[in-house]
Amino acid sequence: MSTVMQKIKDIEDEMARTQKNKATAHHLGLLKAKLAKLRRELLAPSSKGGGGAGEGFDVTKSGDARVGLVGFPSVGKSTLLNKLTGTFSEVASYEFTTLTCIPGVIMYRGAKIQLLDLPGIIEGAKDGKGRGRQVISTARTCNVILIVLDAIKPITHKRLIEKELEGFGIRLNKEPPNLSFRRKDKGGINFTSTVTNTHLDLETVKAICSEYRIHNADINLKYDATADDLIDVIEGSRVYIPCIYVLNKIDQITLEELEILDKLPHYCPISAHLEWNLDGLLEKIWEYLNLTRIYTKPKGMNPDYNDPVILSSKRTTVEDFCNQIHKDMLKQFKYALVWGSSAKHKPQRVGKEHELEDEDVVQIIKKV
Repeated sequence: MSTVMQKIKDIEDEMARTQKNKATAHHLGLLKAKLAKLRRELLAPSSKGGGGAGEGFDVTKSGDARVGLVGFPSVGKSTLLNKLTGTFSEVASYEFTTLTCIPGVIMYRGAKIQLLDLPGIIEGAKDGKGRGRQVISTARTCNVILIVLDAIKPITHKRLIEKELEGFGIRLNKEPPNLSFRRKDKGGINFTSTVTNTHLDLETVKAICSEYRIHNADINLKYDATADDLIDVIEGSRVYIPCIYVLNKIDQITLEELEILDKLPHYCPISAHLEWNLDGLLEKIWEYLNLTRIYTKPKGMNPDYNDPVILSSKRTTVEDFCNQIHKDMLKQFKYALVWGSSAKHKPQRVGKEHELEDEDVVQIIKKV
């Protein structure tokens, strides 16, 4: 492990020394590809030796969505978890109070949201320091990440945490790169683009591909992509997670400072101790989770508005709804009746490909 760490440090030092211009773009692309490969080794070390996953980190995923609290020690993550969920996570004014992963559950708008209080991240977590590797591996499984920041500490903490998360392949508030990459058996590297490229050229692309031992591939850019974007697509293990920056302890800063911070994107100012703006935070979490609630209606009865079926924003068809209730339901499926914003008339008779919208009412008609 230490040799991998040393290699990572050497490459980072070399990248810091190298000037960024067209002549060095090819060299920097190669270094970035090497760095991504070494980081992957750190994240998934060989199965030899002990170590293990670390006590308290195998938290079973439960509920409709998972939200992770990430931040430096003593920024108020445990207090926030206690106030939102009523779960007890040890709170103290010294650093590193929470040493394992503490789960709690929020019931909000009919959805069951699991909230994880992860131990404090220290600088260098992506390089295996502290409990960093287990913390960030758990963060990869979340639907939304809350980066908890202390309002009285410098904003540089935000950049440090982003750097740690990005080092582990977590991309915050970003979309997957819009470029196609397809391996083939022969024909070399075929690099095409529909836009003008300022970051990538054929030499850089070939250098990155050769580092991954890819000698035949079709690469098509649909926007001005960087070397990092190409490496993300080749690695394929990147996760794209929405993120909210929760600015805690706002009771200790001035109103002028708060007004400046309030203009920043993806921010939510709160005071967990005094319970200020926790409702606003919950609304923001709901908005970023982008869940769809579907109400069921048994035949001849009123819809059940107390216990909705929760679907993720990417899977909202009637087929996904049936699978969420029971995997055998589709075998007996004949058609569905839908009331709500996705229906053209009330009720509309639809098949299993129909896309549902938030707060629709669905009645499933089975085969006789």
